[in-house]
Amino acid sequence: MSDEVRVRYAPSPTGMQHIGGVRTALFNYLYARSKGGKFILRLEDTDRTRYDEKYVQNLYDTMAWLGIDWDEGGSKGGEYGPYVQSERFELYKEYAQKLLDNGEAYYCFCDSERLDRIRKIQTENKMAPGYDRNCRHLTPEEVKANLDAGKPYVIRLKVPMEGTTKFNDHILGDIEWKNEDISPDPVLLKSDGFPTYHLANIVDDHMMKISHVMRAQEWIPSTPLHVQMYKSFGWEHPEFCHLPMVNGADGKKLSKRHGSTSLNEFRARGYLPKAIVNYVAMLGCSYVEGQEFYTLEELAANFKLEHLNKAPAVFDYKKLEYYNGNYIRQMSAEELYKWTLPFITGTGDATLEINPENPQPKPNVGPEFSGVAMGEDGRPYCVDKSMNMSTEDVEKTLLGLMPLIQERLKFLTEAAEMVHFMFTEPQVPPAEQIIPKKIDLAKTKEVLEAAKDFVAKVFDLDHEAAENLAKEKAEALGIKLGDFMMPIRMAVTGSRVSPPLIGSILVLGKEKSIARIEKTLAALN
Repeated sequence: MSDEVRVRYAPSPTGMQHIGGVRTALFNYLYARSKGGKFILRLEDTDRTRYDEKYVQNLYDTMAWLGIDWDEGGSKGGEYGPYVQSERFELYKEYAQKLLDNGEAYYCFCDSERLDRIRKIQTENKMAPGYDRNCRHLTPEEVKANLDAGKPYVIRLKVPMEGTTKFNDHILGDIEWKNEDISPDPVLLKSDGFPTYHLANIVDDHMMKISHVMRAQEWIPSTPLHVQMYKSFGWEHPEFCHLPMVNGADGKKLSKRHGSTSLNEFRARGYLPKAIVNYVAMLGCSYVEGQEFYTLEELAANFKLEHLNKAPAVFDYKKLEYYNGNYIRQMSAEELYKWTLPFITGTGDATLEINPENPQPKPNVGPEFSGVAMGEDGRPYCVDKSMNMSTEDVEKTLLGLMPLIQERLKFLTEAAEMVHFMFTEPQVPPAEQIIPKKIDLAKTKEVLEAAKDFVAKVFDLDHEAAENLAKEKAEALGIKLGDFMMPIRMAVTGSRVSPPLIGSILVLGKEKSIARIEKTLAALN
């Protein structure tokens, strides 16, 4: 085995990339980078019944979105390619034959009917499942006769029937497994010539010089079998590191019932890649004491196998929301505009599929909620033509709104509703939404009359002076500041979901702001 650290992420393209897979990829990537080694991306596509090209594309899209780059595999190739299992079938046949020649494997001619009978007997008698090794003891003459007769066969591994298999895990330490508990003589090569996962995985890891296998703890029961396969080939097995599980808040393995597990859904719900990377990297691993936020480069520089935890990690959506909000607030106005625009216009990530079983409501995104759509020229436009806004006006207004909405955004998806008041003439809300709970209709009208003078003056004041003016107006009316601002907010924006009020007024303009207040007053009379 080479001294160079070589790790791999080898997903099966039978579904969308999910958080558990992303963490496995990320930990492998971080370890490779921390050791100056190589990170290999490999496709284990032997399951052709569930294979779909869209899942392959989703893998590449996900890695690109997260900023996780690989050294070999995919379009990059490499000296140990091909890196797609379906392109390596001849290699697997060759190595299965070597095991036959060395007496480490054997032909099995049992048909599906016999195997079904065995399974039924085992189930009825509460016996351990698995093959009964019927063909393990066939004589060479019997094997030849079956082959000459053209009888279909599979190739099975000879698993020792006594003794134990031991291996060391970087997190869990020494593990010992009774050989009688290993899956009895599993199939290596199927009757159609396709390899099983176990054969392809072992051959590929060896041929690609993988030094460390880092994967989820659910793979531990397969590891004794893999160790035995390495012994059968006469190869040294890589080092093993079985990563702690990721559970939901209920202590069960993270799944669809907990909400967003597909990476695409996190994208559709307005999470940033930096937040996902930072949070997922800390699920079951520690870095620098007292530090919460890391770049990908900082994570790699501080990643150590000994900092991985044994116990399962708990996926906390509130904590991820906290990370997401932090990275939103770090953006420049131009960056935030770029990231929120797909959700404002209902394009790009906003079109990705949302799990209908997710307990979280579907985000309110797109022109219906923002009043802004994307033109064929790739630039935003105002859907409501009566607003008389050019494309340049829309872009300038959106950019001006970014610093206002930034402090209030937890998700990029929330931007659509927050900017809506600028691009649609809002309907006057029902009176009960305009009138604060602590004051009555008459006092609310007084507030809106005073608001016209307030709005006219804020354009000549800095933010602090404008806030002080609002306090003075509220005191003069004998009400709290919140009861002064709420009717104005509802009149100017038509919603309680909006950016800070003074900033909103400044972006909307004096004439439009006062006109909306007067329209609201008229509706209350």
